Parts: sequence; C-alpha cells; structure tokens
Amino acid sequence: MILNTGARTDTVQYYSEWLLRRFKEGYVYTRNPLFPHKVTLYELAPDKIDAVLFCSKNYAPVLPRLHEITDKYRTYFHYTVTAYGKDIEPGVPSVDESIETLIRLERIVGRERIAWRYDPVLLTKDYTVGRHLETFARMAERLAPHIDRCIFSFVEMYKKLEVNMPEIIPLTPADRDKIAAGLGGIAAKYGIRLQTCGTNSDWSRYGIHPSGCATLEIIGRANGCEFGDIKHKGLREGCHCIESRDIGAYDTCPNGCKYCYANKSPQKALENYKLHDPASPLLLGGIGEDDVIIRGNQKSFLKSRTRQMSLFDGNA
Repeated sequence: MILNTGARTDTVQYYSEWLLRRFKEGYVYTRNPLFPHKVTLYELAPDKIDAVLFCSKNYAPVLPRLHEITDKYRTYFHYTVTAYGKDIEPGVPSVDESIETLIRLERIVGRERIAWRYDPVLLTKDYTVGRHLETFARMAERLAPHIDRCIFSFVEMYKKLEVNMPEIIPLTPADRDKIAAGLGGIAAKYGIRLQTCGTNSDWSRYGIHPSGCATLEIIGRANGCEFGDIKHKGLREGCHCIESRDIGAYDTCPNGCKYCYANKSPQKALENYKLHDPASPLLLGGIGEDDVIIRGNQKSFLKSRTRQMSLFDGNA
C-alpha cells in the first residue's frame, strides 16, 4: 500500500506531532469523507507500507524528527513552491524561505526523492504570464541541484473559485501555450525534468513530459526498489498516478490558499483545526458511538510481494 499524507491537508506543516505519533504507535484511522461514520484502520508497520508520499508547502516543522520515518520507510516528497505571496497563500512561507527549507530537506533525504511542484498556475492582474516565467526562472536556477523533477498544472476552474477568488483571470489556450513554452525552455536551460499533473494535454513539443507525478516507476527508482507491473488507475480524470490511501481530512488546512480544492472556506478549516487532538488516531476529532471501524485493504505493489501473492493464489 502507498500511504499518502498530504492530498487532503498540509499534514506536515500543521499536524507533524500527530503524524509522528501515528507512525510510532503503528496505526491510523481515517474517516470516509462521503460516509462520515465509516472509519478505516490502516496498520503502519514498515512491512505493511510500500512507501509514504508527502506533499507540503512547508516541511520545516517536521525536519528535526523526519528521520523517525525515513529511517524505516520508503519515501517520496512533493514540495509546492509557487510564485504567489500572502495575498493568495496567507499561511505559506516566502519563496526564499521555502527554497531554503527544500535544500535542508534534500540534505536529509536526497534530491532523487524530491519533486518541486509549481502549481496551480493561475492568472490575476498581478500574477501575469510574464511574472510567472520570471519567478519560475529565478526559482529553477536555485532549485535545480536539489530536486528530482518539477511538476506543474494549470488551475481548474471549479465553482468554489468564483467565490473564493473572484480576481482570477481565466486562462486562454494562448496563455497556456505561452506558459508551457516558457516553463519548458527554462526547465531545459537548468536541466530540470518538467512534467504536467492531472491532464492528458500534450506539451511534448516544449520538452514537457506527460502526467504521472507519483508513479511506481518514480517511487521505485527513488528508493532503489522494484514494483510489479501494475496499471495506474489515477485519482481523477487525467491523473496517471498509482492509487494511494490518504490519512488526512478535508477542511483542516489553515494555509488559507484561495485556490484550495480541499477546504470549503478558510474559516471552516480554522474551526476544525481547533478540534484537532494530537493523541487521537484520527486527524480530526475522535471515534463516536455510531462509527464503524473497518480494516483497510493494504495490498502491496512490491514486485517480490506481488509475486508471492500470485503463487499463493495459484495465478503465477
């Protein structure tokens, strides 16, 4: 099983104590966002977890104790560093602070385990195409020696954006083409492998690789292990990543990013943050009388283990 710690909330930045405690105690509960009384139990023993995926905008809080996880588990880290300031990402450190933290992370885990995420790319009157390319170039020059690759995506114009970010300017096909061409050229200049996320669009003419930012090939190469030949189902349309199990919760990230898909509103997230108990096996709240706890399916993707299961099932 691939364990995902950061798709629903910035666990590393705001819930590091809880996360480290869960690994120490060897299990975690996660509540189904569609069926709130359905709670899944995952065992966190190293032989039950193929790899731990991280995604955060600030790894500083966890760095002093990150070895408690990296010493025992295969890992891969997505680090989001964008061009935006406090006007769009209120709770996120500055670009310079983020770059320094990423470099510190690289000293601990190695560049082959770090992907720089420059997403979502969106436009406002202040964040123009030109500003994106200028900032991306400055960041690429500093980050190139410390990352495995860079991943970008264009913002999805879902309905919440109309309320949370009325200043956004819809991207035109010409905007997308100009941005892709610019990012591709800059990435090539600094020797960065650039790829998309969550799209089937083809930008290969600009040297940009297709989507698939958490594939078994990427995770395996970064950790020196081999996975079975398993088709990647993806998490949504255009996604080519391996399926993973997320232990976070929606509406719990206090970063306050205006474009966030995981929060209904910054106010709701802050309210829920106050309900967090670091000692609880759930990220938010505790187990209630009406909750039903089930054991999660923790199928391994490792080649040696998938081979063993095939022999056991008589399918080899």
